[in-house]
Amino acid sequence: MTNYREILRLSSLGINNKQIAEGMGIARQTVVTALQRAAAQGLDWQAAEPLSDRELAARMFPQGAGKPSYKLPDYESIHRELAKPGVTQQLLWFEYCDKCRATGEIPYQLTQFKTHYREYVVKTKATMHINRKPGELMEVDWAGQTAFIVDADTGEALDAYLFVAALPYSGYAYAEAFLGQNQEAWITAHVNAYNYFGGVTRILVPDNLKTGVIKNTKSELVLNRTYQELAEHYGTAVIPARVRTPKDKATVEGTVGIVSTFILAAIRNQKFFSLRELNEVVRERLHTLNHKPFQKKDGSRALLFAEERAALLPLPQNVYEMASWKTAKVSFNYHIEVDGRFYSVPYEYIKRQMDVRITRNVVEVFFEGIRISSHIRLYDKDKYSTQDAHMPPNHQQYTQWNGDRFRKWAAKIGPQTACVIESILTGYKVEQQGYRACMALLKLGDSYTPERLEAACDKALFYTPRPSYKSIQTILKSGGDRPPESPPPISPTTHGFTRGADYYGRGGRK
Repeated sequence: MTNYREILRLSSLGINNKQIAEGMGIARQTVVTALQRAAAQGLDWQAAEPLSDRELAARMFPQGAGKPSYKLPDYESIHRELAKPGVTQQLLWFEYCDKCRATGEIPYQLTQFKTHYREYVVKTKATMHINRKPGELMEVDWAGQTAFIVDADTGEALDAYLFVAALPYSGYAYAEAFLGQNQEAWITAHVNAYNYFGGVTRILVPDNLKTGVIKNTKSELVLNRTYQELAEHYGTAVIPARVRTPKDKATVEGTVGIVSTFILAAIRNQKFFSLRELNEVVRERLHTLNHKPFQKKDGSRALLFAEERAALLPLPQNVYEMASWKTAKVSFNYHIEVDGRFYSVPYEYIKRQMDVRITRNVVEVFFEGIRISSHIRLYDKDKYSTQDAHMPPNHQQYTQWNGDRFRKWAAKIGPQTACVIESILTGYKVEQQGYRACMALLKLGDSYTPERLEAACDKALFYTPRPSYKSIQTILKSGGDRPPESPPPISPTTHGFTRGADYYGRGGRK
């Protein structure tokens, strides 16, 4: 029995309702109701103190001999409301409590509210709509049974796996065959299913396949990154079935059995030579299944889906494009390598680890969840995609130049200079990184004349096939590009002073 005396005492001390509820271990609504009833009966702590607990309860709740009279909810109306998208028992309980407060009546607590609803369902034999709201769920799975495609060249029979998606409210189904159960097939199947239904459900219920769910425990759910991205693109939430709990996706489990019988078993003796042929027949049989009348109730899946379609979320403007993720480290030339191609990122991220998202047409680079670079995907090996804004400032001043312009300038000076410029341009992974050296080298022609520069390049190439700007500058500074001067010719009639043998004491003594 609720200790109404203590509630009134604590309230008289100025303690708020929430603190009273927490201190007594009861619901806040119980505190609110008790204080409202006491106020209605003109009771406060001073008036309640001399009364016994039973007398106090009788004064507060005279109709119930000390027990509060609760307002019974309209469960028929609640049952209808639960069939609407987004409506939960807790939401309806809040609305029920608001109505009770407005009329001064006492509401049931949430636990009793739900208990009485379950009793109502049993008594009236109504179908609970908690997991069968229009547009709420799409359950997906692979069928256990397979179809076959005959290879026209080898005659080999190839397995074809059937993806099945079902909407629990209407039972409306989608099916499509694939040659594998990999990530690409899994994502493509979802995209095609959404297009077939013409909308998106609020919740997506898959099994725990690794192509969709990495980890699913009581304490943690980790989705495959591409699958999570698909859900975000379509604005849906992925709530996988519990491990070894097929009843969490009972609709698709049942639909898989129906599809296996109505489609796969029916075409078991037919031969198909391509996936397209097989899927054309699957689509025909699927249309028949969705429009086939129910056996134990009126209507068909298609008729119910006509009602459900309005409750689906709209499709996004753009179809989801399959993406894969990799990691890459930024090298010293401010580029990352992806499948043998190179893409620039801002030079400030050199030596940092990046997450790379790869689609058929685009390569996007992310650092700590923020996109810092985007490129059109390259397909030629060893190609570079470099954006000017990603270069260090000392590289950007040469962006108006290109390799051909340096080559033409060098060719005007001479073939040896052109050879050195070519070696510099091809000596870097990124051609733009050689522009600074090319500019400095060609400017030497202004300081030392083009002829001397050509001669210096010729001499440098004699020693190495890839001379540097520094080595050529050193040759010019030291004059090593000039031929050595010849000594003046010696005339036969001219000679220097010659000492005789007597001078050295070898001429004999007198």
